[in-house]
Amino acid sequence: MTRPAARGGSRASADRLARLLNLVPYLLARPGIEIAEAAGDLGVTERQLREDLELLWVCGLPGYGPGDLIDMAFDGDRVTITYDAGIDRPLRLTPDEALALVVALRMLAETPGVANRDAIERALAKIEDAAGDLVGAPVAVRLPGDNRRVEALRAAVEGGRALRITYYTAARDETTDRVIDPLRMLMVGGRAYVEAWCRRAEAVRLFRADRIDAIVELEEPAAVPPQAVPHDLSEGVFRPSPDLPLITLRIGRGERWITEYYPCERVEAGDGDQWLVSLRVTDLGWARRFVLGLGPDVTVVAPVELAEQVRATTAAALDAYAVPVPTATPRRPEADLATPGAATSAAATSGPLGVPSADPATAGRTQ
Repeated sequence: MTRPAARGGSRASADRLARLLNLVPYLLARPGIEIAEAAGDLGVTERQLREDLELLWVCGLPGYGPGDLIDMAFDGDRVTITYDAGIDRPLRLTPDEALALVVALRMLAETPGVANRDAIERALAKIEDAAGDLVGAPVAVRLPGDNRRVEALRAAVEGGRALRITYYTAARDETTDRVIDPLRMLMVGGRAYVEAWCRRAEAVRLFRADRIDAIVELEEPAAVPPQAVPHDLSEGVFRPSPDLPLITLRIGRGERWITEYYPCERVEAGDGDQWLVSLRVTDLGWARRFVLGLGPDVTVVAPVELAEQVRATTAAALDAYAVPVPTATPRRPEADLATPGAATSAAATSGPLGVPSADPATAGRTQ
């Protein structure tokens, strides 16, 4: 029921877009060029070039009617652009386009791990200078999370300084103090990470910025050992491997989102609306908390150890709720104070100075 996502699709589309943008000015400067020669210059096959030309035929200005689309003429194996749809004219940004570019560049400049930020800042300055009247008020863009923490991590990476951090590890539900030698900052799945050599683990680790509770920049420079190699994060932070525990859950319709949010090795239809889902996890402690956080339509099928942990934790929680709550002693009605024993009772409950420590009549009036 699940299939792996196609790889390289977005990259191929980006390459083709860049080729198409270069194709029109190239052909405008070489009217009547042979397709074979153009394909050789552009580094593509003749078949790919013909497919690109067919795509150009339906590209052009908004409206996309006669006189709006790019047009060309073929003479045997030669091609000539007869109408370029204004691609040779300088770009004039609309207010919406200028604002979208400014926001996108500011977001890119704020993203950890982006190389050559100076080039981004220069491009942003040029656009804001040229389109200042269109954009209007200055635009402030901030990524979610603690920007001061991200800035401190970025400064340590750029300055090559070691850090002492207090870090919360969600998989083990524990907080530890570590000394790390930062390698790089990066953004994965909308979250900022610092990748560093961890002296405690003696390995390269990823630390989520929003789980770092404290940062202290040390005087010593970062000492990254030669064996420290950055992770390949092209497919995300978590990469399931055969050495990780495999769990199998029986889920109802309301929990099918699991198959879209987590990488699953197997998804099979079960009885009725139920599915059997198998996925790798970092450890069973994380899996136990994960299952406990789901709805009642989830059952642990395997491993048995995980099922026993979930059962024991659930039973302990139910036992905690089953303990009776102590109730306060009922207060006597004020009418009882008129009885002969009322004065004796008041005297018996007097404090060290002879003042009643708890006057029911007074208490009854102030509540």
